[in-house]
Amino acid sequence: MFFNLPTLLTWARIVAIPLIVGVFYLQLEAPLQNLLATVLFVIVALTDWADGWLARRMNLTSSFGAFLDPVADKFLVCAALLVLVHLNRLHALVALVIIGREIAISALREWMAQIGAARSVAVHMLGKVKTTVQMVAIPFLLYDGRLLGLLDTHWWGTLLIYAAAVLTIWSMVYYLQRALPEIRAKAR
Repeated sequence: MFFNLPTLLTWARIVAIPLIVGVFYLQLEAPLQNLLATVLFVIVALTDWADGWLARRMNLTSSFGAFLDPVADKFLVCAALLVLVHLNRLHALVALVIIGREIAISALREWMAQIGAARSVAVHMLGKVKTTVQMVAIPFLLYDGRLLGLLDTHWWGTLLIYAAAVLTIWSMVYYLQRALPEIRAKAR
C-alpha cells in the first residue's frame, strides 16, 4: 500500500531530513540549533519504530513499505553524518565507512534478490545492533554539549559512532560471508 499510516510515517521521515539539515542554516545560536536538530532527529528516528509497529499491529505490511523503510533510514543516517562531517564533529573517514557499507550492502541485497538468494543476506541482529548504536550516537553528536549538565554528549557520541563504524565493518563482513557461497555458485 502506497499511502497507509505506517507508509506515511516513513514518507514523513524522508520529508523531515531537509528540516534537520536546515536547522543549521537558521540564524540561531549554536546551542539552540543543536537542540532543535537533536529533537527533530530523535522524533524522526522514533517514527522508524512506530511505522513498523503500526504496520504489524494494523496488518498493513507491504512490499513497498518493506522497501521504503530501510531507504528512509539510510537517507536519514547519511544526511546526519554529512551534517556532522560539515560541522567537524565527525571524521569524514568514519562517515565514508558507514555510508559506503550502506551502499555496498544495499547493492548486494538487490543482486542477491535478483538471483533468488535474498534470504542469505536477510537482516541479522548484528545489523540491528549497528543501527541502534548509530541512532544513539548521532543525536549525541548533533547535541554536542553537556546533557543535563552531566553527560558530555560529544565524547559519548564519538565513542558510540566509532563503535558503530566497527559494527558496520563487522556486519558487512558477515553479510558478504553469507553471500559468498551463492556468489561462487553463480560464477560457475
